Amino acid sequence: MSDVGSNGAGPWDAWAAQQIGAVRAAGQWREPRVLDGRGPCFRLADGREVVSFASNDYLGLAGNPTVVAAAHAALDEWGAGSGAARLIVGSRPVHHDLESELAAWKRSDAAVLFPTGFAANLGVLTTLAGPSVTVVSDELNHASIIDGCRLARANVVVSRHNDAAHVDAILAACPGRALVVTDLVFSMDGDVAPLAELGEVCASHGALLVLDEAHLVVDPSGGCREPDEIIGGRLGGIDAKSVVRVGTLSKTLGSLGGFAAGDAHLMALLVNRARSYIFTTASTPADAAAARAALSLVRGSEGDELRARLRRNIDRLSPGHPSPIVPILIGAEDAAVDVAARLLDRGVLIPAIRPPTVAAGTSRLRVALSAAHTDRHIDLLLSGLDAVWPAGRNRG
Repeated sequence: MSDVGSNGAGPWDAWAAQQIGAVRAAGQWREPRVLDGRGPCFRLADGREVVSFASNDYLGLAGNPTVVAAAHAALDEWGAGSGAARLIVGSRPVHHDLESELAAWKRSDAAVLFPTGFAANLGVLTTLAGPSVTVVSDELNHASIIDGCRLARANVVVSRHNDAAHVDAILAACPGRALVVTDLVFSMDGDVAPLAELGEVCASHGALLVLDEAHLVVDPSGGCREPDEIIGGRLGGIDAKSVVRVGTLSKTLGSLGGFAAGDAHLMALLVNRARSYIFTTASTPADAAAARAALSLVRGSEGDELRARLRRNIDRLSPGHPSPIVPILIGAEDAAVDVAARLLDRGVLIPAIRPPTVAAGTSRLRVALSAAHTDRHIDLLLSGLDAVWPAGRNRG
């Protein structure tokens, strides 16, 4: 007998409709918003002009003329796509050049490109962990880390947020190989992992430390130096060969892709074992060329200027905050949606962040600041917050 009802709907359609209804009833329905522009200024589909404070293009390099020109040149030289996975026929000179420069940037033996940062975490964790490995994962780690831990089929133990003593206790009770994985800058709160303490703990137990540095763009201590100039000195004595650094090309570098950097043997193993590297088409030459041009800027005097500008913007909203991610905690989901809507009416775009992205009762506005924001943009943000959510003066 057919499962199709009188309205033509089958069991899967009915199930999907029920699930959609549940999401709507929970006040958690989402859909993409059409934005026309280069950022941080956009035009909405209804014609309204807004300033976005939600992008991860922290240094404003996605629209930088040098970066855009590099992508154009790569299109002319190699075309729009790579045509295959890296291990088939998808590898171009620009991919290898970028990997070498990323390794130098991260002070590592080697680096491996992935199509996205999500794919990088999946590849690292499923390759380096497994049923015989204990993985200690911070309770507020990014979804890509959580999914990587699940796919690795390792013995996963969730540690209390930023609690190195808890990590130490977990490792002491777990025999065999162990891996500790954490965001370095957490994507929803903008706080920073206790790097030196975690390095000491991992060194004492012989554990591998995997750092997701996607949102590391400014010196967490409040300075304007290139963060990678100081990270090496904060690793608490752990050998560099026992650290894998995961990053993205889409945030600090304004392009698209992800990478892992670390010991040469570990990186070679990723090339040969990471399914999210082996079984997917290589990054486009244009994306790789754009990231390479952006990296050159980040490591030079222009990078110093951009970080200084970003630091000024951060300090105007939340003095001394360690990252460009500043949460404005609202609490209830409907209240967060309402505040976001009222800010949008004032030309400020900050989508409400709700469960399941954050825990119930902690819905928020996640303000993401950029060096591309001008003083006028920050003025607009501050006046908007003061008008619609005065409690936002107590940032974070």
